[in-house]
This record gives sequence, structure tokens and C-alpha cells, in this order.
Amino acid sequence: MGSVERSEVALSSLPPPQPPPPPVAAPAGAGSADAGQEQKPAQNGGPATGAAPAMGEEGTEYRGLPGGAPAPSPASLSIVPLIFIIFYEVSGGPFGIEDSVGAAGPLLAIAGFLALPVIWSVPEALITAELGTMFPENSGYVVWVASALGPYWGFQQGWMKWLSGVIDNALYPVLFLDYLKSGVPALGGGAPRTVAVLGLTALLTLLNYRGLTVVGWAAICLGVFSLLPFLVMGFISIPKLRPARWLEVDLHNVDWNLYLNTLFWNLNYWDSISTLSGEIKNTAKTLPKALFYAVIFVVVGYLYPLLAGTGAVPLDRGQWTDGYFADIAKLLGGAWLMWWMQAAAAMSNMGMFVAEMSSDSYQLLGMAERGMLPAFFATRSRYGTPLVGILFSASGVLLLSTMSFQEIVAAENFLYCFGMLLEFLSFVLLRVRRPDAPRPYRVPLGTAGCVVMLVPATALIVAVLALSTLKVALVSLGALAIGLVLQPLLKFVEKKQWLRFSVNSDLPGIDVNHQPAAPDDPLLV
Repeated sequence: MGSVERSEVALSSLPPPQPPPPPVAAPAGAGSADAGQEQKPAQNGGPATGAAPAMGEEGTEYRGLPGGAPAPSPASLSIVPLIFIIFYEVSGGPFGIEDSVGAAGPLLAIAGFLALPVIWSVPEALITAELGTMFPENSGYVVWVASALGPYWGFQQGWMKWLSGVIDNALYPVLFLDYLKSGVPALGGGAPRTVAVLGLTALLTLLNYRGLTVVGWAAICLGVFSLLPFLVMGFISIPKLRPARWLEVDLHNVDWNLYLNTLFWNLNYWDSISTLSGEIKNTAKTLPKALFYAVIFVVVGYLYPLLAGTGAVPLDRGQWTDGYFADIAKLLGGAWLMWWMQAAAAMSNMGMFVAEMSSDSYQLLGMAERGMLPAFFATRSRYGTPLVGILFSASGVLLLSTMSFQEIVAAENFLYCFGMLLEFLSFVLLRVRRPDAPRPYRVPLGTAGCVVMLVPATALIVAVLALSTLKVALVSLGALAIGLVLQPLLKFVEKKQWLRFSVNSDLPGIDVNHQPAAPDDPLLV
């Protein structure tokens, strides 16, 4: 775990406090980036506001939100709930890792969950820590790409990541019912399964509607309950462990596509928390520390049950599919442990659902506040939550929940890979073009070091894309093509004033010309 120890310095070291500069009155007719740019009244009849910097597209200006729009809710996420939300956005526990053993055997599965965090999870978490504190707002990775490549590609990033997130969220009703169907066979298909999906989606959507404080503390409770049976199973397995079983491998019988997709799915989405950056208390200090602790939490949460399950039970690779940990629990501890494991799986999937939906819905809100989506997406409920974004995300989940586990994982990974390529490119470009821009947290590597850090991760992306089936590739590329057309269509709708688009004038300029706050104070933008 030497690499994880080194990452502690990378993820927890912060620059010394810097007091915010005194306010300076802007000269008339000047924005924060484009000095001398003529002020214009806000579109759609809104009041004129101070001119704001262009987002890299000629004729596109910042505009204030309508006067009647509710003010953003105060930041509500502290470090402990944030760690558990990250845990659920990335992992949620070892439910779903069984296919890695079925695809490649114990040795490659264990090696994968040791190596991939170094290759992928740590670099992605580091990038999220730097750019998430550099742009502490709910558009997250969308504004990272918009700042580096312009608003067109920022929108494409938002489309790919939102669609990937919704596809990911469609997994959790599938996993939930797969774990319960051995005890309740009626949930295996037909009307009972459909009713269960609808009811579960409605219940968890309501939790998101009630606010991030509810989501955060629900994540803590669900996380503790979901991991306890694995802790018990591990202790029970000790007398039966046979370390030689961990070394079993057959390189001639490896499903590399399923193996890599399972590893990748279980160790990505570290950047999802960036779409909640505007809701975090003291983002500059809290986000990097939460990411560091979450990396350790996730890796240990995978390896512990994987070592227990493969070491204590004779290998039958055909049995290692999603839901198999419940069968292992029965073999080792009896029916009571199996039922506990199934209940824990249900709770874990609830936690993953609410965390992912929070990220997806706040992303839509953040895009609307940047003028990339119609203004109604910025509507908040009386609890401060993104009402329209929640409803859109829930609808997408229901439409996709009929797909199989393997199909969902492959499709979301394909889309996610393209989004990560844009993210990596934007990270490097911002380092090259704006080396002196304020970064409350900075990855402790130079630009060349950052490029080297991203080479293995990029190679992994290429491998995942290359191993995708033709069906998954065609469906995913079709989804990407929709985004290429959707952005110009929305610009046309805005030009015709068929829908209102507005930009939150409280947000910093896209040129990141703002100063960081002291670590112990709220971040000022």
C-alpha cells in the first residue's frame, strides 16, 4: 500500500491560508475577463446586470438569473457525510465485484483491485481535488471542460457524464432485485419486478428531494449497515482460509471484456462528487481530505470480502456472478448471514442510487446556472434541491432499468471513457495555459509529471473501448451523436427565445480569475 501512503500527502496537503483581496469596483462596461466589453441587458427581458466574461464562444455573455429565482441554498455537506457519498458514488461496497472472479479467477481479481486504484482511482481523485476546488460549483466537470475547450465541448461533457450516470443508476434496481430474488422468487420477473422497480425509484427519489443533509446521513447509516455482514463473514472465514486458492488463475480462460469492465465500473466515478462542490462546506479544505479517506475506504471495502470469499470457499467460477456473496455467506455462516447479506445489498443499492441521483441532478442545475440548459433546470425545491433535475434523472433510470447488468456496465463505461478523455485533456490544458490561476488544492506534480500520471489511465480507457462489443459501441456512439446535435439545437431555441436561458451572475468567470479563500473560511468567488 505504499502508493496509497504517498497519495495521503497528495490529497491532504493544502496551501497556506490566503486572505481574500478587498473588493474593487469594476470599471463601467468591463467584465471580469473581457475588459472593455460592452454591457448588454439580460436576455428575455431580464434586468441588466454587470457584464460577465464570455465562455469562449462569440456572442455568448453571462446574464443574471431572473429576479424571482430562489437563492442557492447554503452549503450543507461536511466531511463525514461527504466521504460516505463519495463511497456510494464510486463503490457502495463489494456488491457487483463477483463477476471479476467469474471472468478471470481469484488471482487476477485480487491483483486488479490492487493495481487499478493506483492506475485509475488515485489519479482521478487527484484531478477531482484540484479542479473541484478550482471551480467550486455544481456544474463540476462541465465547467472544467468549458474553461479549457469552450462551451460546446463543456456541453458534450455534461451530456456524456449525465447519460453515463443515469445508466449507472439504472443498475441499482437490477442489483437490488438480483440479491432478493433468491429469497423472494417472484421478484425475478414479470409484474412484481416492475412494481418493485417503480416503488424503489419513487422512494429514493423522495429522499433526494428532501435534501443533501438527508442524503448524507442516510449514506452513513446505510454504509455502516451494508458493510457489517462482510466484517462478520471475514471473521467466520478465518479458520477456513486456504491462501493457495488466491493464486488460482487460468490465462487461457479469461473474459477480458467482462473483467476490465467490472474492475473499471467498481473503481471509477470519483469525479462525480464535483457536481456537488457548490454544496460542500469549505470546499478547499474538505473535498481533498474526503477524497483521500474515500480512496482507502473503497479499496479496503473490496479487498477484504474478496480475500475472504475466494480463500474460504472452493472455486467454482461459474457461480461467481452478481449476488454470489449471499451464497458464500450461507455456506460460511448459515441462512441468517445470507439474509443479512441480502438486506445489506438492498441497503447498499439504495445508498448508491441516492448518491448518484444527487450528483446527476445537481449537474443539470449547475449546467443551467451556466446557461447551457434552459433556466427551469435551475429551479430548486423548498429544500434547496434541484427539482427538475431529480425528475429528469428518475425518468431516465426507469427507461433503462430493463437492461441486464452486463449490458448496463458496458454501455455506461463506454460513455464514461469519452468523458474522461475530455477531462484529462482539460486538466493538462488548464495547467499549461493558466499555470498561475488560483488553485486552493494543487496536485503536487508538475505538468510533465501529471501527463506521466495520466498515461496508464489513458491506456486503460483505450483497452476498455477496444474490448467493447459492436452492439455496445454502436448504441454508445449513437448517444454521443445526439449530444453533438443537441447543443446547437438548444442554442437555436435560445436565439428564438422559445425557452429562457440565463447565467447566474454570482458565479465566477470561466477564466478562473477569482481568488481562493482561506482554508478555514467559506470559499469566496
